[in-house]
Parts: sequence; C-alpha cells; structure tokens
Amino acid sequence: MTQYWWVNQNQTAQHEIEGQYLWSPKTTRNGVRNQFYDNMRRADPGDLVLSFYDQAIHHIGRVVDFAFTAPKPEEFGEAGAYWNSVGWHLPVFWTALTPPVRPKPLIRLLAPYLPERYSPLDPATGNGRQNLYLAEIPEEVFSIIVGYSVYDESLLGRGGSNSLTYPILTEILDDITEQRILTEPGLDSTTRESLIQERRVQGKFRSNVQTVERACRLTGITNPALLIASHIKPWRLCEKSEERLDPMNGLMLTPDADLLFDRGFISFEDNGAVKVSPRVDRTDLRRLGFEELAWENYGFGEASAAWQSGSLASGQRAYMDFHRSQVFVA
Repeated sequence: MTQYWWVNQNQTAQHEIEGQYLWSPKTTRNGVRNQFYDNMRRADPGDLVLSFYDQAIHHIGRVVDFAFTAPKPEEFGEAGAYWNSVGWHLPVFWTALTPPVRPKPLIRLLAPYLPERYSPLDPATGNGRQNLYLAEIPEEVFSIIVGYSVYDESLLGRGGSNSLTYPILTEILDDITEQRILTEPGLDSTTRESLIQERRVQGKFRSNVQTVERACRLTGITNPALLIASHIKPWRLCEKSEERLDPMNGLMLTPDADLLFDRGFISFEDNGAVKVSPRVDRTDLRRLGFEELAWENYGFGEASAAWQSGSLASGQRAYMDFHRSQVFVA
C-alpha cells in the first residue's frame, strides 16, 4: 500500500533533488530520536513524496529503495553543520511539478485532511512547520496538491529503477570513502594500498576473519569457496582504518546470506539468534531457501532460536551492536 510523505528540504533541497535522495541524521543534536528522522526507515519503495522549499512544492518523488546508513553527503558543506556525520540515506527519484504549487492559498482545502500530529502545515495559517523534515500525509493532501500542477507520471514510475539501487549507491559511497583513505593523515602508502585492495580483493581481511569464523552463521556451510568475508560494521562506515581489517568485524557468509546481512534484512543477537527484518518479503526468503526464516509464526524483528548459530565472540559484540542499531532495517 502506497504511503505519502511531505519533506521540508530548504537548505539541502538543491543537493537532494540533483542527487536523487533524501538524507537525515538519525537523532537530534542532543542525541534524541526524532519522529521525522525515524520516518526515513518507514518509507517503502513505491511511496510518493512532496518536496517543499521556498514556500512551494517544487518536485514529486518516488522512493526507490529502503533507507540505509550512510555518511552525511559532502556536498552539504556547512548546511547542517551540527548534524552527526552518519545518518539515513533514502533513494528517491525526483521529477518537477509544473508549475510549483504554493500550499498556503489552498489551506482551506487542505486543513480538513492534515494530520493532528506531525502536520507539515499549520492548519490555521498554512505556514510550514519549523523543525520538521519527513512527515506522513494522507493521500487526500497529496491529491489536492498535485491536482494544481502536472508532472511526467511515466518518468516518475520508471526513473531510478536501475541507477538508484542499493548495490550501485553503496559502490559510489565506497568510492568516496576510498578517496578519503588516500588523503587520511598518519597512514603510510602500504597501509593505504592494503585498505583499498581489501575492498575489492579479499585477502588479509578474509584470512583474519577465518581465524574467528569457519562457517556461514546462517547456513552452516563450511566450504571456503562458497563463503564471503562480510564486514559487520560496513567498510564505508568504519571510523578507524584498523576496523576495516579487524577479524572481530567480520562474519563468513554465503553470497545470499551476505546480501541479506549487508542490506540489513537480517542481523544477529549476541547469542547467535537471527533477527529478521519485518521489511523483507517472506516469499522472497522462501525462494532463497531460508524457509525457517519465513515461518508465519517467526518473530520478525525479534531474536529467535529457530535458526541459531553459536554465540558471538566478545570482540564481535560491539560491531554487531552497531549493525543491529544502524544497519538492520527495523
């Protein structure tokens, strides 16, 4: 079922529209969770978004994929200087509304449908609410706004289907991280070369992880030819170079399990129990061969011993805590 969203962009509008995404921090500057930031994880592929800045709705967007953890875009510059350096990246394909629609003159039409909580507009004045980023709106609000303009519906429906996929976007983000490593002070050339090589050709990291993990935690497969050394804390999000080679920051997984883990559709508790995201389709899990994870009575989002490997090593637990809180799609 399609959800409808309203985003107040303002200082980041140009970068987000041109880059085909939304980005938000995960908490306020005081470390408090915020409904408007949490909404980034609630958005589903196919949802529609109205982009509000300069007192008007200028663009309509279609969510292409689930949000994932990513560094703050470099192009933001001084915008949101107080925001944390890591937040939610939501792939959105944008297309222009012609002409842009000013909601304030339409407030009498919109007011009856505005949500009582977290409304993007003041129902009495039509002014945009401050300190609001991504808010859910009823379909009626969306329909009234777009009814006063036109957009390329065909383009909106197909745009970004190939270019805004998770593998492509994370490859781009890894490229940016690689450039940072090349200029990181305190690293000698050998270390830089080793860190960058590990991104594409698993060598030292793989051999390190194999000293800790000898089988896929999801399937139990032990044949090294069928296993990938997967970072628990993603390569692009490691704050220290040592984390990228730390064997405690790794699991040995089959390719399918690696994809589910890397995308945040599964995670693990410290005792080895599997957590399954409620956002992953159960039919897809069955088709991948993970029948037990697709059980109707399986506790989605809850740890279960229905599929459990051994407990994590003590050194792995901090990394897995990061994965559960920052990567897992809850």
